[in-house]
Amino acid sequence: MPRHENLDISLIRLDIDNPRIKNYLDNYPREEIASVHIALALSNSSNTQDATTSYTSLRDSIKKCGGIIHPIIVSLEEDGTYVAIEGNTRLQIYKEFQKNDSSGLWDRIPAIVYDRLENEKKHEVRLQSHLVGPRAWDPYSKAKYLWQLSEVEHMPLNTIISLCGGGKTEIQRSIAAYQYMETYYRPYVSSKRNRRFDIREFSKFHEFQNNAIQYSIRKAGFDLSIFAEWVAEGNIDTAQRVRILPKVLANDEARAKFLHTNLGEAEKIIFAAELDSADLSKYPYYVLVSQLYKKLISSEPSISEIKRLATDDSSEASERVYHLQSLESQLNIILENIREIQNG
Repeated sequence: MPRHENLDISLIRLDIDNPRIKNYLDNYPREEIASVHIALALSNSSNTQDATTSYTSLRDSIKKCGGIIHPIIVSLEEDGTYVAIEGNTRLQIYKEFQKNDSSGLWDRIPAIVYDRLENEKKHEVRLQSHLVGPRAWDPYSKAKYLWQLSEVEHMPLNTIISLCGGGKTEIQRSIAAYQYMETYYRPYVSSKRNRRFDIREFSKFHEFQNNAIQYSIRKAGFDLSIFAEWVAEGNIDTAQRVRILPKVLANDEARAKFLHTNLGEAEKIIFAAELDSADLSKYPYYVLVSQLYKKLISSEPSISEIKRLATDDSSEASERVYHLQSLESQLNIILENIREIQNG
């Protein structure tokens, strides 16, 4: 049975298998990993500013309160030391405070102690604490951990589902997205001097795990590995737009725009094509004018688009300027007729 203790932090080891930081620690041989590497990884466990802010906020809160509210969870190992299965970040903050002689008693930390936890029980604690709990890991680290359980430790999928919840398909997609990133995305960015592996791109690879999307890429004559290149080079600008890839690749103009720029620009061509095929004749002119007005006073055209229209001599830019001028001319005619009738 677990028990509550106030443990000496010098006896507690940070967890080298913590999935939140494992992708950082994999850069070092296991036997060379020191506490300094783990500490650095914990304080930089995501590529986002929000993660840094969260770590700082937690540290400030612990210092202000003089300690933690929720005990960490540790396993008493056979060698008499303890391993922090859950609560590594809080433990590391205590270690920082103790090292820097911050005011307060930081040499001991509240803990729930298990005796010699089996690996499966350790996985259960991690899964319940971070995959379904309030202190979630980033999606990439979650997927990496699920992949480790499934492919390395061969934990049955039903067992994983029972521990962390969620559906079978969702877990399989996460594992497949992680595998794809490691197989194609990591080697590609590693081969480019101006590119780096970014775990924040995981959501794009997660969206990619869709049969219809992958089929459309093959149908367009590409190997599936090209998606990693598109992400790295910025052609896939948002995860949500991955869903429109089948439409973009099926439209020659949109496809060319996508390969030259990104999905956001290609989407505009798709919208224009859909608008051309729509029957707008059933809408009164004033409804269409109202909608166009709202569009023009909001965000379109942007300043960059206006500059492009002024300087770009391509047929596409010239056509857009022509339509604007035609609209201006027709509106002036209508308004002049209105004024003439009003003036008698």
